[in-house]
Amino acid sequence: MRKLFGYSKEILLVLLAIVFLSPIYIIFVNSFKDRQELYDNALSLPSSFSLQYYMEAMEKMNFLSAIANSLYVTILSVIIIVVLSSMTAWMLVRTGGKWSTIIFMTFIATMLIPFQTLMMPLMQFMSSITSNLNIPMYNTREGLIFMNVGFHASLSVFLYHGFIKSIPITLEEAATIDGASKFGVFWRIIFPMLKPITATVMILNVISIWNDFLLPSLTLIDVDLRTIPLSTFYFFGEFSIQWNLAMAGLTLTIIPVIIFYALAQKHIIKGIGEGAVK
Repeated sequence: MRKLFGYSKEILLVLLAIVFLSPIYIIFVNSFKDRQELYDNALSLPSSFSLQYYMEAMEKMNFLSAIANSLYVTILSVIIIVVLSSMTAWMLVRTGGKWSTIIFMTFIATMLIPFQTLMMPLMQFMSSITSNLNIPMYNTREGLIFMNVGFHASLSVFLYHGFIKSIPITLEEAATIDGASKFGVFWRIIFPMLKPITATVMILNVISIWNDFLLPSLTLIDVDLRTIPLSTFYFFGEFSIQWNLAMAGLTLTIIPVIIFYALAQKHIIKGIGEGAVK
């Protein structure tokens, strides 16, 4: 009976894997087909694995410019999120008290607010900053980075907060006795110990920011500033959709995220478990 249950479990896992991987399969195989072949049978293998549509998609997407913009926005956003969120969580944990609890609960509460309810007031606020303070927040990559940090900080602080609570304070006290400053205690003692949760925070934010379409579409107007998701949207016209080119563009979009995820995946479960449960 136990052996039969084991086989059933394996079969169920295989079926679930097929279900979750099927969209990737559909995107990949259809990226090599022409439109007629795609419409005939979207599930079949292509007649040839030519890179013609990838080259055409890259040209129409202005791929090199788009991927440079996405890398710039994603890398800087994640670095700032990691630095500010880890320092904020550390101070909230170590200072304690009523105000630290209120600030932390405010971070948690903001995670429950849908972005769609804030997007129009946010755009108006960013435009007013640009007009009144002459700080370029709208239609700039730096403005998008600023907004990314604000929207992704809450979850990052939450994960860091739970992880830091498991670190003994005696380590910091010993470093302070040895003459280390607050800055030195954090960067030399605490931050290196945050490696598992930092990997988790980076992965979650990289996937979210890299694939984000709505916020960049509201913020970036110039064609030269478009990120990868905005450039991919070029293939979805009002009256026609270039599905084969869109599939090629989507494949190019997800490859960097898959590579990054594969390199850092071993830290995900460990980091989430220790950061959200402890």
